This record gives sequence, C-alpha cells and structure tokens, in this order.
Amino acid sequence: MSKSGREVILTGFTPSSKCLHFGNYVGAIKPLVELQNKNADKDFFLFVSDLHALTNPSVNLKEIDKKVFICTFLAGGVDLKKVILFYQSDVPAHAELGWVLTCHTTFGELSRMTQFKDKSVRLNQGNGTESIPTGLLVYPPLMAADILLYDSNLIPVGKDQKQHVELTRNIAERFNKKYGETFVLPEPYITENNPEIMDLQDPSKKMSKSAASKNGVIFLTDTTADVQNKIKVALTDSLNKVKYDKVNQPAVSNLIMIYSALTGLNIKQIEEKFANIKNYGEFKKEISEEMVKWLSHFQSEYAKAEANFASTEKIIKENAVHCSKIADAKVDEVYKKIGLR
Repeated sequence: MSKSGREVILTGFTPSSKCLHFGNYVGAIKPLVELQNKNADKDFFLFVSDLHALTNPSVNLKEIDKKVFICTFLAGGVDLKKVILFYQSDVPAHAELGWVLTCHTTFGELSRMTQFKDKSVRLNQGNGTESIPTGLLVYPPLMAADILLYDSNLIPVGKDQKQHVELTRNIAERFNKKYGETFVLPEPYITENNPEIMDLQDPSKKMSKSAASKNGVIFLTDTTADVQNKIKVALTDSLNKVKYDKVNQPAVSNLIMIYSALTGLNIKQIEEKFANIKNYGEFKKEISEEMVKWLSHFQSEYAKAEANFASTEKIIKENAVHCSKIADAKVDEVYKKIGLR
C-alpha cells in the first residue's frame, strides 16, 4: 500500500510507431478504461514505457509520435483525472532501480523468460547468426523497478506477462530477505475473458498492424467507406449461422466478438438476435453500422484530445515531477540499505 494509504494499480504501454487498430482498443484500451472506472479508491499509475521500446532494434524513437499514442488512449476513454499518466523516461529512478535489481537477478532467471525465448527466435537471422539486444534479456528487472518504485499492489497484464510479475515478486522477496522490508509484493491482475480480435481475412491470426492484407485490419483512422468495405468482404463460411464456435466457425466467431465489443451484448444474446438471418450480409450490415458509429465517436474524441494536447503535455510533465518524488524516495531507501549512501 502506498504512503497515501491507498492501494496502487500500475501498468505501462510501449509506444508504437504505427497506427493502432480495433484489436488494440479491445485488448488494451477498453479493459484499462473499465479498470480505471472501477477503482476510483486506488492510486492508478499509467506510464508510456519508452525505455522498454529500446529493446526492439527495429524501433526508432525519433519516428514515434507520442502525441498520436497518447491521444489514442484519451479518445478511448482514459481519464487524466483518474490516472497518473507519465513517460517512463521522465523519471530517471526507473533506470536507477532497474540496474540495482538487475544485479539482484540471475542469468538463469532471465534466460528462462518465455518472452525472451520467443523474441530471440524471431530475431534469428537468415544466415543462422543471432542479433539479440542485451536489453531484451535484462528488461524484466527494469519492469520490476517500474512496479516496485510505487509500492504497487495490482499489475494488469496479459497472460504472456504474468511470468514477469512473478519474477518481480521473487526479486522483491530476495531483496527484502537480504536487506530488510523494502518492497511491496505485487499481484498480477489478469482479466481472463478479454476477447482477442482476429484478422478479418485470416481468423487464425490476431488483428495486426503488419497483416499481409489491410482488409483484415480495422485501423482507428479508417474512413466510413474503409470500414464498410472491410466488413463486407470479411471472411465467413457457407453455414449461414451466427454461432460462436472457434473450431468450426472461426471467422464468424470473430465477427461475434467484434459485435459484442461494440454493443456490450454477450455471445448468447447475439446468437439469439441473429438466429433467423437469411444470410451473413444481414449480420455484417449491423456490424458495419455499429463500427461506423463507434469509430465516428472515437475519431471525434481523438480530434478533441489532439486540439488540447498542449494542456495534456503539461499534466504529463507535472505527473512526472510527482512520480519522481515517490520514486526518488524509494531509490534513496534502497541505496542506503545496500550501502551506496
């Protein structure tokens, strides 16, 4: 629990240089907004993890427009009165504590991280050699520092990041045992039923910015005509039955999840509503109308966020000062305990 006496929720998002899509909204922004609205009694820290972006050798931070990234989250419903939004790189204590925790983490622990293994394989070069940044191996202690600096209790993560929160707990327990009670042990907060939005043309793959066909991806910048066309040509099947069955009807199941995210209706309600359709065109027409309506509202909110970005940047800078006071105090405590001060 923080010094304010309130529980702390903390989460971060790595900035992207490409336009976000509807799958990003459903998988990341929507659950974040729901979490902020349900936890007004907690301190909620939300940061742009730009230091973590350095672990990807293909990312050029100079090319990333943070304004686009921030405005997308604000348009999706993130409320600056409910969350403390800041840039990770504006609080140097993250990197300071990250180094201390790296020195309290073993090579074996880091090399066993599933994400390190997966990303290392993807970085494997065609000639058999590997070009794996050291940061990809050692970034979990930086993630641990992000969490432990603020005495965080709950860490919203996807299932693929749960292992890193468990490592954070291990590092904190090890440090506490060696130097005395210092860090709060965090708990992962995983929403089991967050839907994955799949590609409209290939439902075996998640909707992705790098998809082979742009018809499979609904970008948050798409026009009404774009949306209508993409949903019209979305893959279905020959059964003419709106039934959630990921094995036998993966494409239709994906359209059901999209419609559910747009309307709030559950799977059973959607199946009942479209039980008597003559063809998938009727179903697609309703999805298209709901998507156009949602996207129009989103883009209107984005325009407002963009117009007010100067005041948003001011708040972010003020938040960085606030966060630095908290984080510097924790680093000072750690330095004293390990003998640096």
